Amino acid sequence: MQHPERRLLISVDMERYSRRSNLQQYDAQRHFRELLHEAARTVGLDRVAWTAQQAGDGELAIVPREVSESHVIGRFVPELNRRLRSHNSSRLPVARIRLRVAVHQGLVHLDGANGFPGNAVVFVCRLCEADPVKKALAAFPEAGVALVVSTEIFRDVVSEYPEEMRPERFLRIEVAHPDKEFREYAWLCVVDEDLRGVSVPGVVPPDREGSAQAVEEAADIGEAEAANRAARHGGIRTGDIRVKGQNAIGHGATAIGSLGGDANFGTGRGNPR
Repeated sequence: MQHPERRLLISVDMERYSRRSNLQQYDAQRHFRELLHEAARTVGLDRVAWTAQQAGDGELAIVPREVSESHVIGRFVPELNRRLRSHNSSRLPVARIRLRVAVHQGLVHLDGANGFPGNAVVFVCRLCEADPVKKALAAFPEAGVALVVSTEIFRDVVSEYPEEMRPERFLRIEVAHPDKEFREYAWLCVVDEDLRGVSVPGVVPPDREGSAQAVEEAADIGEAEAANRAARHGGIRTGDIRVKGQNAIGHGATAIGSLGGDANFGTGRGNPR
């Protein structure tokens, strides 16, 4: 067994592949590979050098170490979306190719006996299979690609080196596969569309992203540090009460500080007992 390598992983699945006839599946597979290769070649990437595990309706690709992550996400994915839109514009819905693309990075064994062992591989495939990703793509019939990335990829690549992508178009989603004991957060966009204007189950609305992120941070860095961070950025708000200054979060905790001016006590606003 060789040592695992840290690589960029891409999982791609075709929408509604199993609903096609045998000949339609054959045709879809051929166009699928052509479109991926053409998009990569256009932005200067050589997909022949990618290590891929093929499936009828998609593939799992492991990108060479020397390939820029930002180039894959910020250039290759938008170009793939453009080509898919052009390809689909002259075809009936049953013949169109629309893709869910998931991107993650992590350790993977390249010498597995029947694939690529590694939790990162399982993770990226779970992202690609996520129900919110499927529903988001279905909400935009003219779209070509729904892109979902792990939190690490969003933070390190999309936010810092977006190239042609628009970070503000990404929304947090909860990826849950209860039967597989999998529950994680990720970031989703439908390329060249605005998810903020539609309601998709599992997608965290923009006005709730901050609170959801605070919950995740509290679990990661500890309740006390999360409370101090909230205090530095304007305090904690619960309903109409806003606490500034030192504060604490958790069962039985107390908050010390001052109450904001919009706090009201009594039976009605502006009518204190």
